Amino acid sequence: MRPFIHINCAMSADGKIAGSERKQVRISSQEDKDRVKSLRRTYDAILVGVGTIVSDDPHLTVKGRTYEENQVRIVIDPKCRVPLDSLVLDDRARTIIAVEDGQKKDVQGAEILECGSPFDLDSLMTQLSQIGIDSILVEGGGETIASFFKNGLVDRYTVFVGSKIIGGRMSPTPADGDGWVMQDGFPLKLTGADILGDGVLLSYDRA
Repeated sequence: MRPFIHINCAMSADGKIAGSERKQVRISSQEDKDRVKSLRRTYDAILVGVGTIVSDDPHLTVKGRTYEENQVRIVIDPKCRVPLDSLVLDDRARTIIAVEDGQKKDVQGAEILECGSPFDLDSLMTQLSQIGIDSILVEGGGETIASFFKNGLVDRYTVFVGSKIIGGRMSPTPADGDGWVMQDGFPLKLTGADILGDGVLLSYDRA
């Protein structure tokens, strides 16, 4: 058994999740931001890659919720390079950092899980399931999202398409990386298309 995986992100009308400098860009409408806040409450954990922590320094919590009420925060960080002053290490919620074998360090504010060498996403999913995490909302970045698709671990995918053009050959996309996530692509089934403010939310389940 593994947790249910829901990938959620926002991209521009030209398919970018950030500019070429990889800094966060406002894409979502207020309506989509409200949706995401509600969505987070329905999952056991929220997951991002360490690149998102380094570039954006998010809390990954819902404002106004207590430690017990907030979801578990999970950071995929194979080399354990998370900055020690990151907001994700504060006392607002439980935090788990997933690293490669042999990269475990003492990081105040976080629990460390070793997940093989090289890093094995399936190992992480097994360990999370064993500690009672049954559902995960994956919020990025592009390489982290791509790794879930490559490993066939995506059950639901939602993407808000905002009314903005970003451009840039080097600007990241929702499933970033060197090439195809798998041969012939990862099959999805469109289950919804909803206007939220000045953008549209596309919802997919695994085909």
